[in-house]
Order: sequence, then C-alpha cells, then structure tokens
Amino acid sequence: MVSDTMCTSHSYLVRTGASWTPWASHVPVYVRQWTVHISALWQYPVKSMLGVEVADVRLGPLGVVGDRTWATRDLQRGGIRGAKKIAGLMRLAARYTGDAAVGAEVAIRLPDGTEVTTSDPDVHERVSDALGHPVRLEALRPAEELDHYRRGPADSDDLLVELRGVFGREPDEPLPDLTAFPPEILEFESPPGTYYDAYPLLVLSTSALRSLREALPGSVVDVRRFRPSMVIDTGDEPGHPELGWAGRRARVGTAEIELVGPCPRCVMVTRAIDDDVPDDRAVLRHIVRELDQNLGAYATVVTPGRLRVGDPFELI
Repeated sequence: MVSDTMCTSHSYLVRTGASWTPWASHVPVYVRQWTVHISALWQYPVKSMLGVEVADVRLGPLGVVGDRTWATRDLQRGGIRGAKKIAGLMRLAARYTGDAAVGAEVAIRLPDGTEVTTSDPDVHERVSDALGHPVRLEALRPAEELDHYRRGPADSDDLLVELRGVFGREPDEPLPDLTAFPPEILEFESPPGTYYDAYPLLVLSTSALRSLREALPGSVVDVRRFRPSMVIDTGDEPGHPELGWAGRRARVGTAEIELVGPCPRCVMVTRAIDDDVPDDRAVLRHIVRELDQNLGAYATVVTPGRLRVGDPFELI
C-alpha cells in the first residue's frame, strides 16, 4: 500500500531586493511511502473446497465470519473428511449466494462448470458424483456435539503409515512436530465448533509466493494451493518472513491477531485444482526439505474487527 506523508520544505528561495529568502517555509510536500499491507483476502464456505477472493471480511472470535461453515461427511468410511482423504474436493469451489453465516446457502461449482446449492434436494448426490465418492454436506454444529466432530476410522492400522499418507511424506522425510497442532485434533477432525484443521487463520506473504516460484520454475505455484485467509504484501522482503513472526501480534484493519507459529504442510498442497493447476508433488518436496516443512503462519483472533484489502499489517 502507498500512503501520503506530509513534510515541510525550505528548498525554494525567492529574490527580495538584493537578497534571497526562504519562500513558503512551511509549504506541505507529500512523499509517497510504502507500507506492509493486505493484498488479498479469502473466504472458504466449505471445508477443503476452493474459496472466493473478497474485498473485505469480518473477523469474529473464531476467524473469518462465514469461513468453513459446511463440510463433507464420508458416507463410506465415516467422519468429516477434507481433501487430505478426498482429493477431488480441491476441484470444487464454493461461494455464498447471500450473506455469510452458519447454515446459509452456498453454491458449489462442480468440475464440469455447473453449480448446485446446499438447498437443492440433489446436492449430496451431485457432489458425490463429482467426487466419485459418497458424501453428505453438513453444516457446522455447536461445539458441544462432540460426536459430530469425532474422527472417522483411519485408512491404516499403522499410525506412521496413516500420518505419512495425511502429510504426504516420503519414507526418508520427517513427519511434522505434532505439538504444533491443538491437542484435540488427535481425537477430533477439527477443534469442536469449527471445521478448521487446526487454527482459524492462515497468513501468507507475497515474499513466500515469490520465493516458491523462483525455487520451483517447473511447478504451478498458485495461491489457491495454500488456502490463505490473508495474503500480506511484504514488498521486496526476501524468503518467508512470516515464518519468523511466531509469538507476535499484528494490528490489521480494526482487528488484532496473534501469530501462533509456522504452518506444517500436508498432502493438500499437491492436489490438482484444474487442468491448469495439476497434481504436483514437487511443491511439497521443496517445503519439506528446504523450509523445515512449513509454509505460511497460523494465527488466532485477539480482537475481532473488519479487514479490507489495502489495510496496513503492523506487527506489534
């Protein structure tokens, strides 16, 4: 973002008789000044489906209002499931037809370009057909309904095999430090009362996206792979600055957030989105081997408020 900063100047002199004197010694001069700011905001009505880029959002205590208010239940294996298990969810896109709210109608764009809404009587059948897997869309439930959020059966009886599948790790690659995640997700698919994988916000910088594109010239580095809540324009800052923001707070818009720590990445960043953004394991290989498994930073809401594209992002 560029803002105007006023200063004064004495650089203009005028001739008065036999001498030169300062002219308009307090004439305001405006200097263009760049600041770190929000360059994009995203809202994801359905867990693991593509979301929509928006001009402004409201942050509530649990994150972006309207974020992940729907999810798919696996009718074959049980449990709420995301694209870690049902890869095709990343090929579907969701948007609200009206105001964002829990249980509000959402339109889902299917891979063939047609749309179905959560109010349509055949929505479960059409989404299941698009995925090639039987699912049912379910709206967010109160946190007290613990059974709704309880994890479904694992695909493998071997915990390490299961974790390597979820995180997309090769046999010679380490698993992430699981203490980076809230402890309740060992039992539940998401913290009860939410459909988030771990924390409500994901902050990603333009520096990180640029660094990935430079490191992976043969890959399609599309921001949609990484599902950020907000993208922060960090200008010419090199590398991945947000990985160093853990433990700090930031003022953004009328809200305040706390950066919890780096986000360990899973198999979802490898998933195909469409023909232009195909499956790509190289993206995750780079993140695991060169970035200590992390991309972007998790955050929580300290003070709710409203965010708009262009708002300054100020670490405090």
